[in-house]
Amino acid sequence: MGGSDAETLAAGGVRWLLGLADDEFDPTLYSGAAGIVITLLEAHRHFGDDQYGDAAVRGARTIAAAVDDVDHCSLYFGLTGMAFALRVVDELLGDPHAAAAADHALELVRSRFDGERWSDQFELLGGNAGIALGALAVGDPDLAVLAVTPYLRTAETTVRGVHWEVRAGTPARFHHISHGTLGIVQALAAVGHATGSSELLELALAGAADVVSRNQAGPSDFLVPHSDPQHKPELTERYSFGWCHGPAGDAQVFRLLGAVTEDPAWQDLADRCWHTVTHSGLPRQLRPGFWDNSGRCCGTAGVLALACDRYGEGRDNLDFATVLVNDLALRATVDGGGVRWSNHEHRATPSTLEPQTGWAMGNAGIVRELLRFARATAGSDPSYAVPWPDHPAVGRVVGA
Repeated sequence: MGGSDAETLAAGGVRWLLGLADDEFDPTLYSGAAGIVITLLEAHRHFGDDQYGDAAVRGARTIAAAVDDVDHCSLYFGLTGMAFALRVVDELLGDPHAAAAADHALELVRSRFDGERWSDQFELLGGNAGIALGALAVGDPDLAVLAVTPYLRTAETTVRGVHWEVRAGTPARFHHISHGTLGIVQALAAVGHATGSSELLELALAGAADVVSRNQAGPSDFLVPHSDPQHKPELTERYSFGWCHGPAGDAQVFRLLGAVTEDPAWQDLADRCWHTVTHSGLPRQLRPGFWDNSGRCCGTAGVLALACDRYGEGRDNLDFATVLVNDLALRATVDGGGVRWSNHEHRATPSTLEPQTGWAMGNAGIVRELLRFARATAGSDPSYAVPWPDHPAVGRVVGA
């Protein structure tokens, strides 16, 4: 499948989204309106069609109306992600109502800090690390520093570095970007770099060292378990390969560390992650439960994001990205209503799940990556209209 085919598929996906977006009552970045708005902004820039911008403004109104009713303050499940979406609507479309709502949301976030955290979650998706990255993305470094400073006093020393209790009372220590050490590392490194804090950067490197020491693959690969001790082993596989708990997400943190330290060893680790991903068998469904998701968080779209990063940095061609896009095309449902994707849960009957609209598991996350792939294959700018708070921008490759 070429870029024009991917663009057609994405256009169908955003058409399906438009039919449902105005009825989306979940305001969050992970699965609701905030993530959909980011994709609508992407479509607006890509196609130059005002219907997408108009829909983004309507979505911002829905998000703004929900601010006072949301208790969670996090990037993915709460007010920080909502503030991010509102702020970029104002920046790209000139919506002062959205800007005011973003400011109000961040005021609420600041007021709810208890001196250490905002909830029992203490990681990127639901806790301090994500709030820090979201704060940087909206131009609030003071809030970002407030969010990451508790990691300095809560770090637990390990044989090779440090890690953290990422959910209060949970004995397992998680290692990857979404709920684990590397997500905290990313926030520490980003805030340390932005503010010139060597203390934060040194702690980031100690956290990364712990994860690197857990690699259970060979010298050309990188594969770290989901958690230790294994969290819910009856439900969770020991190894994953996507963005949330696998090397597709680990590589994003290593890309950032390479950029801020200018140490080529981090890019070598990112390359090893990519080797593992591309030799894992995905996107084939090798067994029940393996690669049943097309979405951005733990599925094909998240790997496609890394594939296009590597293309943009001159490290790879688009051959594997094309494999991923072909798989998305095969799994798509196409009809008069547009294009949509269903994920699978092999432990449920029926195993085919209802299509979702949002960023994590649904159309919004998939469409955004398809549009980027289409631009890359056309030789256009492979950057996003709206950079995601925890996704390092494509730039100079250290050591290349």
